[in-house]
Amino acid sequence: MTSPSSAAPRVSAVSDSVSELDQVLALTSREPVWRLPADAYQEEAARQQYRPEWTWAAWSPDGRVLARALWWGQSDSVHPIALDCLAIADDVPTAEKAALGATLLDAGHQAFREVDAQAPPLYNLMRLPGAWRDDPEYVAAVTWRQEAARRAGLTVEVERLQFEWTPEVPMPAEPERLVFSPEPDDDVFLAAMLRVAEGTLDAHTLEGEAANGREATARESLQFYLDRPGKREWWRLAHTPDGTLAGLAIPSATPYNRNVGYLGVVPELRGRGYVSEILAAITRFQAADGAERITATTDLGNQPMAAAFTRAGYRNTETRLIFSAPMD
Repeated sequence: MTSPSSAAPRVSAVSDSVSELDQVLALTSREPVWRLPADAYQEEAARQQYRPEWTWAAWSPDGRVLARALWWGQSDSVHPIALDCLAIADDVPTAEKAALGATLLDAGHQAFREVDAQAPPLYNLMRLPGAWRDDPEYVAAVTWRQEAARRAGLTVEVERLQFEWTPEVPMPAEPERLVFSPEPDDDVFLAAMLRVAEGTLDAHTLEGEAANGREATARESLQFYLDRPGKREWWRLAHTPDGTLAGLAIPSATPYNRNVGYLGVVPELRGRGYVSEILAAITRFQAADGAERITATTDLGNQPMAAAFTRAGYRNTETRLIFSAPMD
């Protein structure tokens, strides 16, 4: 068989042609990493979460799909938020996959810049098992994707743990030592976010603070949660009975389910179990509001938070690798 690399592939976003999109979505691979099913793509495309201009493919000279990159955004997004799926046909030699993947990502990133995207979307390599490094097939599939991401400028890599709580798990006990109250003033919440970010183990926050400063990073986080599907009136500040600020709770949501969102404890009160009370408050609120599934994520290196999720009955369901461009 002639190697797919014997002639340069054509790289482009898919057209409005139904047959072309069907061909792209039909690409299969024996690699164990998750790939977006065609029916899931079509369902979310109907909500404008996948779009033709965010769906890119590499085509061989004889018209075969060699690779695809599927970027995702919210229904009202101007630009894509994340690369959800990067896949390459099995007949492309392993040694050439990283280069082909990088070519595909570079083309998409350039197109997004031309319509005023400020930074390339992150790449969310999801649904990896916790012990993926022990499986040679997973290692091989992850390795070329890591290299493709790096070549395309997504050089910051963070490994994150995904957790979920479902109603068959016992409900965390109601908090007894903290008082939770709404706070409508965003500036007051911003000040609390600055406090709980001190000494954080969150890699994204640390990178943002190094690049842009503490306040700008906190403002970005504030705006991020204001833009999520969750409601602002869900947010709470947590105080000790004497009125001392202990932390904050931001229950949130994704387009798919409820999630924990953001929580934190001020530095001087850490180590007293307050993080578990704040997490319990978020979990109980979401469950009382009818949530059948509550998701949460934390960095692999943030073991105290991972332990808090486990104590609260959250189950670690997957590992994700997040690749992003360095912050300016």
